[in-house]
Amino acid sequence: MNEKDGAIRDASVLGVPKMLILGLQHMFAMFGATILVPILVNSYFGEDVLHVQVTLICAGIGTLFFHLCSKFKVPAFLGSSFAFLGGFATIANMDSGVFADMSNADKLSYACGGIVVAGLLYLILALIIKLVGVKKVMRFLPPVVTGPIIICIGLSLAGSAINNASTNWLLALIALVTIIIFNIWGRGMFKIIPILMGIIISYIAALIFNAMGMTNADGSAILSFTDIANASWVGVPAFSLCKFNLSAILVMAPIALATMMEHIGDISAISATVDQNFIEDPGLHRTLIGDGLATSLSALVGGPANTTYGENTGVLELSKVYDPKVIRIAACYAIILSFIPKMAAVIGSMPSAIIGGVSFMLYGMISAIGVRNVVENHVDFTQSRNLIIAGVIFVCGLGFSDGLTFTIAGTSVTLTALAVAAIAGIFLNAILPGNDYHFGKDITGDANRGIDMKPNLHEDTSYTDTEE
Repeated sequence: MNEKDGAIRDASVLGVPKMLILGLQHMFAMFGATILVPILVNSYFGEDVLHVQVTLICAGIGTLFFHLCSKFKVPAFLGSSFAFLGGFATIANMDSGVFADMSNADKLSYACGGIVVAGLLYLILALIIKLVGVKKVMRFLPPVVTGPIIICIGLSLAGSAINNASTNWLLALIALVTIIIFNIWGRGMFKIIPILMGIIISYIAALIFNAMGMTNADGSAILSFTDIANASWVGVPAFSLCKFNLSAILVMAPIALATMMEHIGDISAISATVDQNFIEDPGLHRTLIGDGLATSLSALVGGPANTTYGENTGVLELSKVYDPKVIRIAACYAIILSFIPKMAAVIGSMPSAIIGGVSFMLYGMISAIGVRNVVENHVDFTQSRNLIIAGVIFVCGLGFSDGLTFTIAGTSVTLTALAVAAIAGIFLNAILPGNDYHFGKDITGDANRGIDMKPNLHEDTSYTDTEE
C-alpha cells in the first residue's frame, strides 16, 4: 500500500483498469440515493417532472465542478440532496395566487429557482469564512459538536437502510456478508472493492432467486425488467430552465441553513476519514463555493440540489483508497449514464434490499467515524456541558424525523433534523460556560479530526497486490 496505515492516496499506482473499477464502486454507492430523489419528487407532483437523466448529469458535472473549486484535493461526490424534499412537497401543493392552475412542470421550475438562490447563499458563508478566517469559524465546531453530528449523519439514515433491507432480508444479508468477507479476508484488488463485490454477488443471487420464482416479503417480484425493456439506448437529458418567484424562494432558500451545516459536518467527516486537513487546505470556503455553485447550476437546468454524499464517505473508509481521481471517474460514469437510459434502467432495477444491505455498512461506518472523533479527542463526558451538548444533538438529530416546520410570511419552511441538531449544538457550545476546547491550540487533537492547521504531507510508495 502507499502508506503504513494501508491507505492509497495515489490510485494511479493501481493502474487504469483498477481505477475504473474503483470509480464504478463509488458510482454504485451513490446511484440508489441519487435517483431516489427524483422518484420521490415526482410522487409529490403526480407525474414525471424531475428527470433521472437530468439528475445524473447534474450530479456528475456538479461533482467535477466541486473538485475544480476545491483544487482537486477533496475526495467527495455530490449527489441529490434529500434536504429539499419538504420544499418540493410544499410547492407541489401550492394552489393559490400565481400557483393556481399552474402546471406541475412550471411549479418544479419555480422550485428550482428557489434552489438556485439557496445555492448562492453558500457563497455568503464562504465569504464570511474567507474574511474572518477558518479558525474563528471552527472554534464554534469543537469535537463535542462535530463528533455527535457525524454520528447523527449515519444514524439518521439507519431507518432507510432497515426499510430497504426488510423488503428481502435474504438478499440484504448476502450483500452485507459479502462486503464483510471481502473487506476482512479479501486480497489485493478485491479487498478495496468490497461494496462493488457485494452488489455484484447479491444481484446475481437476485437473478437466481427471481428465476426460481421467489418473491419479496410483500409478494412482489424480486426483479422487474419492464423499465429496462421500455428504455432507449441513447437519449439526451430533458433540461428545463428554472423560474423565479418570491414565494418559492422563501420556501426553498432557507433550507440552505440545513445543507450548509450538513456540508460542514460532511467535510469534517471526510477530513477525519482520510486524515487530511480539508477545512484548512483547500479551505472550507472553497468547498462551500463548490457545493453551492454545483447546487445552483443543477437547479438552473431543472435538476435537484447537490450535496456531499455520506455513502461515498463510507466507501472511502472501507476501501482505504482516498484519491479524488477515483471520485472524478465515478462522476464521469454518472454523466455517461445520463445519455444511456437503458443502462441507467439496468442499474435502477437493483432490488432495494441490496441497497439496504450495502447501506447497513456505509451508514454504520459514518457513525463509527463520529465515535472515533469523540474518543481520539478525549471529549470529557464527565463535564455536564459536554453531556448536555451531545445529548441535545442526538435528540434533535434523531428525534425530528420529519424536520422542524415553521411559517415565514405565510410560507411553510422546513429544517432537516441534522440542521436542527447542528444549530442547537453550535448554539449551546457558544453560550454554555466551561468550554475546554480551543481550535488550533491542540495540534494533535485537531489532527485526529483531520482538521489541524498543518496539512498532512503524504509520501507515495509502491503498491503491491499482496497483503503486507
